[in-house]
Amino acid sequence: MAQNTNETNGNNQKNGAPKKSNKTFIIVLALLVIGGTWFGLTKYQHAKHHEETDDAQIEANISPVIPRVGGYVKEVRVKDNQIVKKGDTLLILDDRDLALKLQQAEAALATAQSNLGAAQATTNASKSNITSAQAGVYTVDAQIEAAKVNVWRTTQDYNRYANLIKDHSITQQQFEQADAAKQTAERQLQILVQQKNQVSQQTNAVASQSNATSSQINVAGAVIKQKEVEVAEAKLNLSYAVVVAQESGLVSKVNVQEGQLVQQGQSLFSIVLSNDVWVVANFKETQFEKMRIGQKVTVHVDAFPSHPFEATLTSFSPATGSRFALLPPDNASGNFVKVVQRLPVKIEFNNHTDSLVKELRPGMNVAVDVHL
Repeated sequence: MAQNTNETNGNNQKNGAPKKSNKTFIIVLALLVIGGTWFGLTKYQHAKHHEETDDAQIEANISPVIPRVGGYVKEVRVKDNQIVKKGDTLLILDDRDLALKLQQAEAALATAQSNLGAAQATTNASKSNITSAQAGVYTVDAQIEAAKVNVWRTTQDYNRYANLIKDHSITQQQFEQADAAKQTAERQLQILVQQKNQVSQQTNAVASQSNATSSQINVAGAVIKQKEVEVAEAKLNLSYAVVVAQESGLVSKVNVQEGQLVQQGQSLFSIVLSNDVWVVANFKETQFEKMRIGQKVTVHVDAFPSHPFEATLTSFSPATGSRFALLPPDNASGNFVKVVQRLPVKIEFNNHTDSLVKELRPGMNVAVDVHL
């Protein structure tokens, strides 16, 4: 009897083990189905109200350091990754050539000013000569009037002596003297008239010279203005020998050494402006249907995975990223393959006082979630 009882219990245990295992499997399967359904519904609901992409990076304004004049580098005053403020001296160029050009321009200006003084003195002298010449004309006119009176008097004497000589009332000598006086007076009048013509011509010549010297004053004044501009330009170029920071920020790698020859317009290094950073996210064109400016955005930065940043969608790019490429695609070439394009979107942070926002650097990878 005892043996039968043990066999019965053993059979019951063997029959009960599979039943317990089947219940566990069903429970686990049900939990997986419920969890998967919940996860799928959650993702579906999230996808209906959100657009996400990890094709995004931190951006900031970058100011290149470009010298306005060429020359040899005399001194470099910044190092890699150094914080600088607007107006700080970054490097100094050898300015000896520029200083010589300034001295040359100043000497040319002094010469032009001397030429102006000489032209003014010549003009004043010409005006004095005109006054003297005009006075000479007046003197000759007075002499001509006196000569005319003398001619009239001697002519009257000659006419009287001509009548008297016929009656032999006077001697032949007296008549010849009257005739000689008349001819002398007429010749004197002719000489004075010729002198007046010469003096008038001289007066006109002096007046023309005065006009010419007056025009030289205008020319000298214009030359002075030109030389003043050259002096100002030389001073400006001399000031460019000191290269200063145009904005505040962080200095990139300094690729310049003392003694190096740099050219005008050559990019030496850059300053990353620290006053503002933003995000540029490249969304697929199929994601743009419900995206609008002003929507809330959650930004996850790879460098700070546990700190979500609040931001706002502020603008859309006027064209897709491929249109700004060096070789944009041309679909009219005949080898058309449809590729989903991406459109850059600018996203700005809401809290710029956040200490972690100030730690963000251009080029950092981020993931953005736009709340539709």
